Amino acid sequence: MTERQTYRDRRAAGQILAAEVRGRLGAVDAVVLALPRGGVPVGYEVAMALDAPLDVFVVRKLGVPEQPELAMGAIASGGFKVLDDLLIEQLGLSERKITKVIENENAELARREKLYRADQPPVEIRGRTAILVDDGLATGSTMRAAITANRQRGAKQLVVAAPVGASDTCTALAREVDLLICPLQPDEFQAVGLWYQDFTATTDDEVREILAAANRKSERAAPRGDVAPW
Repeated sequence: MTERQTYRDRRAAGQILAAEVRGRLGAVDAVVLALPRGGVPVGYEVAMALDAPLDVFVVRKLGVPEQPELAMGAIASGGFKVLDDLLIEQLGLSERKITKVIENENAELARREKLYRADQPPVEIRGRTAILVDDGLATGSTMRAAITANRQRGAKQLVVAAPVGASDTCTALAREVDLLICPLQPDEFQAVGLWYQDFTATTDDEVREILAAANRKSERAAPRGDVAPW
């Protein structure tokens, strides 16, 4: 870690997070659900530490039409949707504009689902502990959609795990799940990428490679060493 306490990259962050998750949960029947793209390399380390299956759970932020970085909600795999009704009312957004954003993001969600999973069905989580993993928690809008969706999918226990998150977001999300694990919760957060030395975007190909590596190693101990398996 540097003086500012940043992570070297997502893999290093995932290893630190994995150690804390394993220490807090112990032996559980868990499934790790990583939010692509950036949550996948982090989730891989958590899954390998727990000897648990790794799956993706696709969530798409719904950006305000004229301010796409501002989230007015999110959609998730399985047709789940979360909207910030208060923000929508404050901005006076029409139903037509909201519908257009949802249609565009639904198309991208479907593309990613097909690309990452191909013809494989989602891993069954009913009656199991679902660990939702991302590389960071900023506003929490996408994670809230994932929480809502996986509660309805029948998870026995919901855990949110991320290497870094805004302190107020973590406090709010902790009230919505059984356990929140986030080792680094700075008050002056600003952006997820500021807490990584290397925050290079994870590509679709890397997501597919990581999922393939997890499938190959799902019944073996997590690899150790400096070279990633993808």
